Amino acid sequence: MDTMMSRVWAYFWLPETKYVIVAIVVFALLSLRLLPKERRRVGGTVAVFCVCLVGQLFGAILEALDYSRVAVMVHELFVIGSGMALFRLVAIFVFRSILPRVGIVTVRIAEDIIVLVVYAAFILARLHIVGLDPSSLLTTSALITAVLAFSMQDTLGNVLSGVALQLDNSLRVGDWIKLDDLTGRVVQIHWRQTTIRTRNSEVVIVPNSQLMRGKFTVFGRADIRAWPWRRWVWFNVTYDSPPTLVIQKVEATISTAEIQNVAREPAPTCVLMEFGPGYGRYALRYWMLDPQPDDPTDSAVRVHIFAALQRAGMQLAVPEQSLHITKENDAYRESVRRREIDRRMADLRKLELFSGLQEEELRTIGERMVYAPFACGDVIFHQGDAPHWLYLLAVGEAEVWMDLPDHSRQLFRSVHAGSTFGEKGVLTGEARRASVIARTDVVCYRLDQSTVEEVIRSRPEIAEAIAEILARREIEMDNFVRQFSGAPADGPATHPKAGILAMIKDFLEL
Repeated sequence: MDTMMSRVWAYFWLPETKYVIVAIVVFALLSLRLLPKERRRVGGTVAVFCVCLVGQLFGAILEALDYSRVAVMVHELFVIGSGMALFRLVAIFVFRSILPRVGIVTVRIAEDIIVLVVYAAFILARLHIVGLDPSSLLTTSALITAVLAFSMQDTLGNVLSGVALQLDNSLRVGDWIKLDDLTGRVVQIHWRQTTIRTRNSEVVIVPNSQLMRGKFTVFGRADIRAWPWRRWVWFNVTYDSPPTLVIQKVEATISTAEIQNVAREPAPTCVLMEFGPGYGRYALRYWMLDPQPDDPTDSAVRVHIFAALQRAGMQLAVPEQSLHITKENDAYRESVRRREIDRRMADLRKLELFSGLQEEELRTIGERMVYAPFACGDVIFHQGDAPHWLYLLAVGEAEVWMDLPDHSRQLFRSVHAGSTFGEKGVLTGEARRASVIARTDVVCYRLDQSTVEEVIRSRPEIAEAIAEILARREIEMDNFVRQFSGAPADGPATHPKAGILAMIKDFLEL
């Protein structure tokens, strides 16, 4: 009995066994201490190693019972298993603990390939030790490998695609991607397929070869916090609201509001995208920090947009059908026209240029005023243009710029609501002496030359009052030009009242 136990122990306890057991214990304890997330895998690997030790003992018992051929096969099989368990523990410790601490991050498939190469080298070495020539085994398996490769083209394509995806680092676990109509987060990248979890918690399995053949969009990564995703929120506003005012109100609201998951930088922008039937189509473009709650964040942004438009008295354009039945006749249309003329006349009475006109003259002008809105930055007319219109500024603010002889451009003055400009050109025929640019959105009314001429011809004494106003403005402009030309500041006015009046009479043939 003692002899048999001695044979069993001698066959089981190899010279390197104690070192392997010590290595297993050391790496297992270190991994359990430093890698709490890998405890399950470490525990499983240690369990496999223990099973392999039991298997080696069983092989030793078979050897003691003189089942030598079977004992060798069983013993070597479990020796290979215990060696692979040791290499697995070492790989876990090295790839999960050592390399990340020195700044080296290895993709999972690369780790698996390295471990498989080590496994193959260890197996070939053990086969050589027991007297089996590995080269003959490789030669025999070459034909089988070719047949398997031909019959498993799709599977091999997926495997190679998975290797390529991770080696070139184009896709990572935790990435938010869009593939055709699928949007979700990458939760696993296996050898054959990639697992994507959508926002609805649906798990979608995508073959790796499909990812390699097509294109996919990565719009967020877990390890990169500063990766905002631009979103578009569309809304329609009726033409009653000026586009620049809509853009200004919406941008100001979203930029200053505390909306969760909306980035401060880059700042939100609102743009007018197109003109629709009865409305302008706008888009607010903002940057989202976390792609997961996309719909709730869009909803919060829409709530702020709606509130901002309501505060500004602007109306969202929604699809609707309204049937307005109005019995329009000549009397009704005349009433609407009369109310509009009365409103225009009230505005004309506030203007210095027309303060001396009688009621009928104001009515004539009011009937012929043409509505002319300009957006911020529009050039109302250029310096040197031929005069065709006299402008009445009803809403907003404009600036008068002069191009001087030294080729510089200077701001002469600002024109506010309730003022007129462009009078001299219409009354004397001179080209424009300055350019007028809308500083804000403005609403103008313009009068053609024939209307102004008709009013003055009917009452020529009006020309004298107008000439006094124009002469005063002309003196201001000449003094402004002298500041940049070096001429004496107290030089005589180039066009006093008498000169302006003569020019008006000559041009209008009074």
